[in-house]
Amino acid sequence: MVFVSGQIPRDASGKVIGESIEAATRQVLENLKSVLTAAGCSPADVVKTTVFLQDLNDFDGMNKVYAEFFSGHRPARSTVQVAKLPASSRIEIECIAMKP
Repeated sequence: MVFVSGQIPRDASGKVIGESIEAATRQVLENLKSVLTAAGCSPADVVKTTVFLQDLNDFDGMNKVYAEFFSGHRPARSTVQVAKLPASSRIEIECIAMKP
């Protein structure tokens, strides 16, 4: 099993992406994908995610990008609203994957 700690929407330069929840979600998922790849996994190996949102009103925008990223794969997911996230980001996602 591979446990990927929470990823926030930081790009390669360390800048937090947050113009929109869609852009932030894309960056977080790309960060997750990079960690998974380094561990010998892919998004298809993810069995569980936890999504932390600063505002649950962002759920629809996040969910659209999340569904595109995972395509037909549907890992179990919990989504919760939290008071604050690192670097004042709008979203953080952690996951668990089964290594092939």
